[in-house]
Amino acid sequence: MLIKNAIINTILVISLAFFASSPGYSDDVQYKEVLDRSLQGSHRSEANRLRDKYRRPVETLTFFGVKPNSNVVEITPGRGWYSEILAPLLKANGIFTAVIYDADLTDNAYLKKLNGFYKTKLGDNPEIYSNVQLEEINHKSPVFDLDNSADFVLTFRNVHNWAKSGTTDEMFRSFYKALKVGGVLGVVEHRAEVGTPLSEQIKSGYMTEQFVIKTAEKAGFVFNSSSNINNNSLDTKDHKNGVWTLLPVQRGLSDKEKSVYAKIGESDRMTLKFVKP
Repeated sequence: MLIKNAIINTILVISLAFFASSPGYSDDVQYKEVLDRSLQGSHRSEANRLRDKYRRPVETLTFFGVKPNSNVVEITPGRGWYSEILAPLLKANGIFTAVIYDADLTDNAYLKKLNGFYKTKLGDNPEIYSNVQLEEINHKSPVFDLDNSADFVLTFRNVHNWAKSGTTDEMFRSFYKALKVGGVLGVVEHRAEVGTPLSEQIKSGYMTEQFVIKTAEKAGFVFNSSSNINNNSLDTKDHKNGVWTLLPVQRGLSDKEKSVYAKIGESDRMTLKFVKP
């Protein structure tokens, strides 16, 4: 028994020494610590924190492979839900670029307002966002070229907007130009049932995986893998106001209906990873 215990103890000591000196292990620990600080930071509102359980940012960013020293581009970040996590994660050792719509190149009042909101968000909290780089594009012709510099291009719940405006192909071509060879395109999007007509996809806000994969491959990407991280089996996808019926928007619902639909949570979403060959 003594000999057996001595052998076990020796194995444990060797294992601990290996893990403590392993770059991969220490990198993972550092990543989780920095990511946790990003999630728990006081710059995040309680309303945004409540979205974590639906959007699973830790699992999602880990699946895509983002690290604190990565060069990451986020496409049309909206009000900056993911920017709140990515900016502090990348501030010390990485690069974070947000691609937003240029307010001077659109007559769309909502996009103008969104541009101002996002810039104000950055300016009001420089200790978090001072290193964020902005790339402003024309929403009618969203062409940009970051000179093959990015490790990751990430976009969250945006493909339906580009399908509606007819700019999906231009967007994905720009993603391709932005990435290094071997770089990753990560897409999270509301998921439609297989075979849903494009017109219904645009109307509902739910896109098929086939549409996204085909668009990415047309731009030159190779489909790498998918994850069920953001799946939601409670979402029937047949709501009267499309995906906007669900949290966080709950468009056109009475207070009673809101409480019912809140039990569904947010939409069922695809989580897809592509690579630039």
